[in-house]
Amino acid sequence: MNDTFHELPIPRTELALAALRFARGIEDRAIFNHSMRSYLYARFLGEREGLRPGRDYDDELLFLGCVLHDAGLSDQGNGEQSFDLDGADLAAAFLTEHGLAPEKAEIVWDAIALHLYPGIAGRKRPEIALVTAGSGFDLGPVGPHTLPAGYADRVHAVLPRLHAAAVLKDTIVGQALDKPHKAPPFTMPGELLRQKTQVTWPTWEQLMAQSPSWRDYDGYRSNT
Repeated sequence: MNDTFHELPIPRTELALAALRFARGIEDRAIFNHSMRSYLYARFLGEREGLRPGRDYDDELLFLGCVLHDAGLSDQGNGEQSFDLDGADLAAAFLTEHGLAPEKAEIVWDAIALHLYPGIAGRKRPEIALVTAGSGFDLGPVGPHTLPAGYADRVHAVLPRLHAAAVLKDTIVGQALDKPHKAPPFTMPGELLRQKTQVTWPTWEQLMAQSPSWRDYDGYRSNT
């Protein structure tokens, strides 16, 4: 492994390092750095909640979920679903091929597939909840916890931001411009696409009218 990361407190298992190399090989550097920072912040947030690796959660699974959580934003991961699901599928396939037990690969799949939905992920097991918490914290620290003085500077010295938020948005939108079905209305990718194109979303009634056989609005008068 590149000595650039030798001081980072990451798992050094064969699978963790293979996943690191895989993510670094397919992702834009800004996105890869974001994924690595997500793990460091996930660990930090877990500690602040009294969670300890090896006791309360599987640290290797947390790292795998973090380092691969945006694999769907790579050319290799750019399939026909929203990027979170594409990434979850690619990650699970990679990990299974490298010998991870199916039940553990499913935990990583859930962590990646749910990382855009903090209200759901936050109610799941720590390996899932902390992927969402760490990745969100890297893009905009919120909540009761603040980093120790100088901590972010030390992280950024090894994993520079490289305009992470801007690169993430442009990559999500770029995929969606090419394949609009990857960004359905009212999802996060869909909203970023709407902001870019200024398209008008259909109303609820218009969406329901796409299934005219049910005719739920025929003769209906709303009380609200």
